Amino acid sequence: MWRGLYTAATGMITEQRRTDVISNNIANAATTGYKKDIAVHAEFENMLIRRVYDHEDGGTVGLTVDGFNTLGNLGTSSEDVTQFKGFNADPFYRPAIGRLGLGDYIDEIAVDYEQGAIESTGNTFDLAIAGQGFFTIQTPDGVRYTRNGAFFKNQDGVLQDIRGYNVLDTNNRSITIPRDATSERITVTGDGSIFFTQNNGNARRIAQIQLVQFDDRLAIEKQGNNLFYAVTDAEGNIAQPQPATGEVLQGCLEKSNTAIVSEMVELIHNHRMYEANAKAVTTQDTMLDASVNQVGRIGG
Repeated sequence: MWRGLYTAATGMITEQRRTDVISNNIANAATTGYKKDIAVHAEFENMLIRRVYDHEDGGTVGLTVDGFNTLGNLGTSSEDVTQFKGFNADPFYRPAIGRLGLGDYIDEIAVDYEQGAIESTGNTFDLAIAGQGFFTIQTPDGVRYTRNGAFFKNQDGVLQDIRGYNVLDTNNRSITIPRDATSERITVTGDGSIFFTQNNGNARRIAQIQLVQFDDRLAIEKQGNNLFYAVTDAEGNIAQPQPATGEVLQGCLEKSNTAIVSEMVELIHNHRMYEANAKAVTTQDTMLDASVNQVGRIGG
């Protein structure tokens, strides 16, 4: 019964953490370029249960876990040398009858990189990526990556994101838009190149936005504020990005890939699972109370 309490409790903890993940997804349903999280759970290692036969000396039938009974006798395999054509001479032979689950836990919070819907805004410096890729941003903590392409030109003409972080070009430098470059004269092509149409009608390339991607989904992790950072491995090597295969769309923004209806349905399901585990804890507690206060009571 104690094992049942722990198993049900791990289920409650798992559903609570999964609810936190879903709630965060719902809260960011309107966040530009947000990629939803998925809570991946795993099961604790099962325990092998064996059956104990009645013995001629009056032993009782029972269960053992991982090959041991309460007397400490090790159970043998059905392939033991004392076993022949269904007959077993070993008095302690106990066949396996199944495995006992010990609950589950959250193994990983995975990111779903599925493409979000593209929304047209008409703003010159609103950029979306169709396909794989990230914009490269310079932050106080170092280079970071984002799918949020809601950029603007500050008073100095530097292209920045909504937090004031500079957008980097392919040479890891900030991008400066000429002061006399009106929005109508700025064109951003699919590869991230920014062109300025001069008075004589010629288009001059100002810079090329650095677009990167990571072949391994585990090479980057979420930092917060819709930013990702490259992971450092055990040897101290930082994951290196590759040129992106996605295409930049000017005057558009990528919406969050969170589906509100699906998340709400999953939230209700998690609530039901949490209630079921809570009920199991209550039931186990009632059984323990009965075994301690009633079964062991001496009449009279």
